[in-house]
Amino acid sequence: MQAVNISHVDVSHAGVASLGTSLPDISQLGVESLWHPMTQHKPLWKTPPPHIVKGDGCTITTADGKSYLDAVAGIWCVNVGYGRQELAEVAYKQMMDLAYLSPTMSHEPGIKLAHKLLNLLDMEGRVYFSSSGSEANEAAFKMVWQYHAQSGKSCAFPRHKIIARHRAYHGNTLGGMSATGQAERKMGYGPIVPGFIHIPPPYPYRRNEHFTPAEHGLEMARTLEETIIHEGAESIAAFIMEPMISGGGVLIPPDEYLPAVRNICSKYGVLLIFDEVVSGFGRTGEMFGHQHWQGVQADIVTFAKGIASGYMPLAATAVRQEIFDAFQGEAGDLSHFRHINTYGGHPVATAVGAKNIQIIEEERLVENSRTLGAYFKSQLAEVFGEHPYVGEIRGKGLLIGIEMVADQKTKEPLETEKVATVIAKTKEEGVLIGRNGNTVPGLANVLVMSPPLIAQQKDIDRVVDALGVGLQSILF
Repeated sequence: MQAVNISHVDVSHAGVASLGTSLPDISQLGVESLWHPMTQHKPLWKTPPPHIVKGDGCTITTADGKSYLDAVAGIWCVNVGYGRQELAEVAYKQMMDLAYLSPTMSHEPGIKLAHKLLNLLDMEGRVYFSSSGSEANEAAFKMVWQYHAQSGKSCAFPRHKIIARHRAYHGNTLGGMSATGQAERKMGYGPIVPGFIHIPPPYPYRRNEHFTPAEHGLEMARTLEETIIHEGAESIAAFIMEPMISGGGVLIPPDEYLPAVRNICSKYGVLLIFDEVVSGFGRTGEMFGHQHWQGVQADIVTFAKGIASGYMPLAATAVRQEIFDAFQGEAGDLSHFRHINTYGGHPVATAVGAKNIQIIEEERLVENSRTLGAYFKSQLAEVFGEHPYVGEIRGKGLLIGIEMVADQKTKEPLETEKVATVIAKTKEEGVLIGRNGNTVPGLANVLVMSPPLIAQQKDIDRVVDALGVGLQSILF
């Protein structure tokens, strides 16, 4: 089949004419038609959200020609940057060859991507595909429950409790939300799924002052072990954790924490789940976040976001062979995994995902994330290290957080209005940054930056300059 050059196809305003609406009215039509997530809509009648028509590299452009450097990569996901023609061409070719297939069947893109993921993880096992991080974690929970139900030997009932951590985010499905440790996410949505237990995460900036960071990490690991003991080890199915908490405030654990967690889970027969939805595919300066700790491996790993850089909805749940083997029962019984997603392992999405990983490897974007992230943190420390409202600058690779405080000695969180002002003023300078909004009441005070992994030093300098205007604005 002859390749089609799609680089000059104008799709920026597709569908507008068919609605009988001219371009100047499209933003108002959006106000009248769309229900945006995480948004109070009443103010939108006066100020509609930006109408974006173009993405290129690290930049997105509005219908009226305003450009923004997207320093959050969409929602932590556009790792290879916007406008990658090679990804569009792969999607086009796959759509023409095989646009859809039931996930009970096999196709080449899915097979190759699953094999690649297992190689990157250095794991013998299987990969289950879905469409979002929430779905990937939901599948993981069901796998865990069913695995223990089918493998339990001495217990009167199978292990069913799942331990998670405060401040962590694991999805918006019912199970994912129940695992999430962010109180504001759950308000109004009860009752949640029973059996989810939460413990504190490592948080070196706000640790007990009597502990060193290393001691704090080990103390938080001991909290996990004590919880397992007090709940009854025979009742604990799994512990789920982000290697580095992202949306909950960019919390980086001390080096001692993950190895201790792995040892504790192994000691008590608790499955360990790494949620790599944000930290995967180069975001933190390693291909996967947990690989900053050599030799620490999970029983289950979940992915989304950077797996296809946002170009297609794609997620995956990778499991060790031992877990998969528990589902190989006799034909006709119920030991198979009775869970399916219509679009799981979609041939177009997996083809794009495989090409996306190829780009990450060929362009050495993991290495760029590592070196540019170090430069980013050094510049932030040099320029803002003495700012009275900056409590801590932290992160790994191109996953950066700045904790804003009203008082550096007491570490009182900076009020929400001032944090919002910093973000708004930075946006006025043409740079989009985020924060850990709608997480823990009173602690939405961490500025978040996670630009595409293709960013260059000049892009980082631009972010720092724009942020300087934002931070300066709250001094008066």
